[in-house]
Amino acid sequence: MEAWDLQPRTREGWLGLDRMAERLVVPVKSGNADGGKGPQFKDNAGSGESREIGLSLTPPEKVRKLQEALHAKAKGSPSYRFYSLYDKVCREEVLAYAYECSKANRGAVGVDQQDFEGIERYGKERWLGELAEELKAKKYEPQPVRRVYIPKPNGKQRPLGIPTIKDRVVQTAVLVVVGPIFEADLPEEQYAYRSERSALEAIRRVHQHLIEGHTGVVDADLSGYFDNIPHAELMKCLARRISDGEVLRLVKLWLEAPVEEKDERGQTQRTTRNKDEGRGTPQGAPISPLLANLYMRRFVRAWKKFGHEERLDAHIVNYADDFVILCRGTEKEAEAVMRGIMKKLKLEVNEEKTRVRRVPEESVVFLGYEIGRCYSPKTGRAYIGTRPSKKAIRKVCEVVRERTNPRWEWRDARDLVGELNRMLRGWANYFCLGSVSRAYRAVDAYVGARLRRWLCGKHKVTSRGYAHFPASYLSGELGLLRLPLLTATFPWAKA
Repeated sequence: MEAWDLQPRTREGWLGLDRMAERLVVPVKSGNADGGKGPQFKDNAGSGESREIGLSLTPPEKVRKLQEALHAKAKGSPSYRFYSLYDKVCREEVLAYAYECSKANRGAVGVDQQDFEGIERYGKERWLGELAEELKAKKYEPQPVRRVYIPKPNGKQRPLGIPTIKDRVVQTAVLVVVGPIFEADLPEEQYAYRSERSALEAIRRVHQHLIEGHTGVVDADLSGYFDNIPHAELMKCLARRISDGEVLRLVKLWLEAPVEEKDERGQTQRTTRNKDEGRGTPQGAPISPLLANLYMRRFVRAWKKFGHEERLDAHIVNYADDFVILCRGTEKEAEAVMRGIMKKLKLEVNEEKTRVRRVPEESVVFLGYEIGRCYSPKTGRAYIGTRPSKKAIRKVCEVVRERTNPRWEWRDARDLVGELNRMLRGWANYFCLGSVSRAYRAVDAYVGARLRRWLCGKHKVTSRGYAHFPASYLSGELGLLRLPLLTATFPWAKA
């Protein structure tokens, strides 16, 4: 047995086969409103128990019973095609629940500039009633999607599509009805946007495969996955389970919806790239994550159906458009097979980010975690463990830097600290697996230094602020969260 095969139960670095969580985390409201994946810096981000994308609230009893019935039928009859779903989308309780979910997920306004406050003033019941009549009369047509861009760490920009509130509500209503059907078909290898599954569960699965000896890793990435999903093939994925033409028509309309964005001169430009090229789903739309999961399912199913999993002893762990293949010495062949399947699926492998790695000689970064060789602080023994990646640490520090910028010196100190605490707790709730103390100490020191600098500017103090604003003042008087103290909540710390 190699030294790194031993998984020591240290205070923080334990991810054993029992999948025990390192500390209690609160349930999260999952969402794709920003088009991203992985940790969100919110008070409740990153729990081990996430809900399906877009459905952030507990459904009322009627909706819950409908979903349970649809899921049970789909689970019990894998080849059954559902022919009467559109009428369920139009139900009053389904639309009302979809509205509340959309409101809870917040999000920016669409091209019509309508917001939830305006709908409430108009009358929510009246607005929903008119929408229901529009759907029943089959007069509903989606409006163009508003395109904005969010910066990526590599300097590039990620396109984000923002539908109108009306379109978000109808998409969510469709998701309420068809989501339970397709949930019954998704394989266990897929972790994103699913009930009671999360990024943390995906990390645990990768770690388990590694310590079982699958140390050859195909660390894969796809170029513009959401933007390149082919419509024809995607609609076949839907039609495999849905024969209701009206529901399929709605999805087709959303896939082909025009996109509006402002050019450099502030002029509105409308494009129809998705319709013209027959590919792409708008990131930011409630229905998009389900569609992305359905198409990625084709890759996972092909991998298993054609015997690659068993023949190569190679196992997939997938989260949205990120996935790794964990092998026992067959990683080169697994990479070649993966590329062949992706070509048939009309998807492009990102050459820059796709690599074959050997653990523990190398580490793998997946969903913000670095997985590789760690050392027990008590015995010095090597083992395969997880820790927050350097990129994840830099990212949270960039957020702290922005929020403690001198231009915010007009703010009340306690308000700022409260905002920092919510962000830090969300970050720590996600980065709670494995060896976290070193990362916690680094982030904690950075937060303290930046907050002191901000306080010095606010109060015109010329020194570095250690005398005026010691750690006891930051945590005691202002209530700043101290990340290193959170490790005391780990289960074995209390034993």
